[in-house]
Amino acid sequence: MTRSTPVQAPLRIPSASKRETRTQFAALPFRAKKKDGAEFLLISSLDTGRWIIPKGWPMDGMRPAEAAAEEAWEEAGIRGRVYDEVLGLYSYAKWLDEELSIPCIVLVFALEVSHFDEAFPEAGQRKRKWMSRKKAAARVEEPELKQIIERFDPDRLR
Repeated sequence: MTRSTPVQAPLRIPSASKRETRTQFAALPFRAKKKDGAEFLLISSLDTGRWIIPKGWPMDGMRPAEAAAEEAWEEAGIRGRVYDEVLGLYSYAKWLDEELSIPCIVLVFALEVSHFDEAFPEAGQRKRKWMSRKKAAARVEEPELKQIIERFDPDRLR
């Protein structure tokens, strides 16, 4: 079996008027399904309620995939197997307050969900919902993340 190389969508880095671009790590929570290959867990953002995937800043002493898995637990109460291979990248503007944002590049790692916790740091602050590939891709705003979801194949992880 040959592995195909994923094609990354061109990144559109938000303008930051001389602000430094930051890096974040995200988990793409999924569970394998016979139909459509996978189903994805999206969570609501804290500020606007839009649908996103768990993400956060690098953490001392953790590999990027481990940091993404930790964010998935803190924000969505999910645990599972995280894969070290980067699925792709997306960009967005992280708003720090009403007038200040910084551009972020997010590395996305697959997280095969095996466990849900009811008690986790952001419980009660976010919604979490399983969605089909088509719905998940339609609900996220970032074009590159849409493409990562649309092209995700859990069989390529094994």
